[in-house]
Amino acid sequence: MSKIKRMLYIKFARKTNNGNVTTVPSIISEGTELKGDVNSKGMVHIDGKLIGNVNCDELVIGTNGYVKGYVNAKKIQIYGVFEGTADADDLYIAQNAKLIGDINHITLAIEPGAYIDGRCMRKNREVNALTAPSKTDLQLVSPEMSKKIQKK
Repeated sequence: MSKIKRMLYIKFARKTNNGNVTTVPSIISEGTELKGDVNSKGMVHIDGKLIGNVNCDELVIGTNGYVKGYVNAKKIQIYGVFEGTADADDLYIAQNAKLIGDINHITLAIEPGAYIDGRCMRKNREVNALTAPSKTDLQLVSPEMSKKIQKK
């Protein structure tokens, strides 16, 4: 009987949004340790330990989760520990999370109390801040300040 319940649960879990098929997330549960790469076209939820690379649409590292390696995902939510480098469009780091490494992102949200030892770098950022000010930039400051900047 339990096999039938499980099969029905999976079948109904995939049918949402007026009959559109959605994928069920891949879950690495607490107490599970995995060494190797994970590739998925959907969501991956890790509450266990993963040492390897992850390539997916969305990665959730649960409060007891640990990931060490390279991650490429559209969306990353960190509640546990992440060590390594990552590329993501959206990055969320929770209050009790630990990020040790570098992440390239487009949007970023960090809760107060999160531990970060590394860099969160915005993708496609402009380097204009490192260049000399243009004449239009000088018009935004006072005439005295403009003269000082032009002399340098």
